[in-house]
Amino acid sequence: MAAERADAARNRRAILRATEELLAEHGLEYVSMERVAAAAGVGKGTVFHRFTNRAGLMTALIEERMRAHNEAFTAGPPPLGPGAPPRERLTAFFDAVITVATKNVALMAAFEESAKHRHGNDLYVSWHKHVSGLIAEARPDLDAEVIAHVLLGSLRSELVAHLLKSEESARLADALRSMVDSLLGQVRRT
Repeated sequence: MAAERADAARNRRAILRATEELLAEHGLEYVSMERVAAAAGVGKGTVFHRFTNRAGLMTALIEERMRAHNEAFTAGPPPLGPGAPPRERLTAFFDAVITVATKNVALMAAFEESAKHRHGNDLYVSWHKHVSGLIAEARPDLDAEVIAHVLLGSLRSELVAHLLKSEESARLADALRSMVDSLLGQVRRT
């Protein structure tokens, strides 16, 4: 894969920064490709060419936020990265997702609203592969693929958004830990 040209990288950063600022200041309903282009100081065609639509913009922003998280779970130190038992890795994974979501509540809500076909996006696919792999490793008797969809789907509800907005992310993280512990058959120590 060829390296991104300097001007293209600069435009990408400007577009994502403008999108994030418009989203934070005005909400998703105000974010349009035209407004993003104007705020970023680039042509509307540049935004459309690079991101296709608003869902593409939201996905790119989420991927930017999740890049470090994804690197940590694929190659970082345990417990999030390789080397820890599956239950610990799965718990660390959901803890990290909740941490990122808590810091990016408006962006996560916008991503959920704009990205209707999430199962085909690279971020979801990589998360699903990771979660289902850990479940299969710990409990080969379970249908890891479906259970991974259910667990990841639990992060998409209006209730989750409400808990994050109400600053109850600790409760959400604890509930996910309980689900993982129950699923993988280990009793949590408090």
